[in-house]
Amino acid sequence: MRIAVTSQNFRTVTGHAGKARRFIIYAVDGTEMPEEAIRLDLPVDMAMHGFDDTNSHPLDSVDVLITAGAGDGFVSRMAQRGVRVVRTAESDPCVAAHAFLMGHLKPPAAHCHEGDHEGNHDGEHGTCGCHH
Repeated sequence: MRIAVTSQNFRTVTGHAGKARRFIIYAVDGTEMPEEAIRLDLPVDMAMHGFDDTNSHPLDSVDVLITAGAGDGFVSRMAQRGVRVVRTAESDPCVAAHAFLMGHLKPPAAHCHEGDHEGNHDGEHGTCGCHH
């Protein structure tokens, strides 16, 4: 199994997954602790937000993507690529990957807006129902 974590600074779990270009990829080989396999530092045109879905993408090789924030459109888009997106409030990338494997990943904040309105350009808000 391969787990990607959005991390724009390569130190913490970050959000805005659709616009993220930096990811830490962990490989899981059956042990309890995931091992960092690679760090992706993609060019701006490889961010999923504007990426052509008919082309292959480096994230196609992962099974799970953990992020601090992502809109429902991004989650759906990644599911079509075979990648499960999981939102979390955990800040440490390695802890997040391990917690996911153990089934106790910290859920996102109750009303976190990071990424809720991502990809929505018509002035409407995302599925959170807020009016920010």
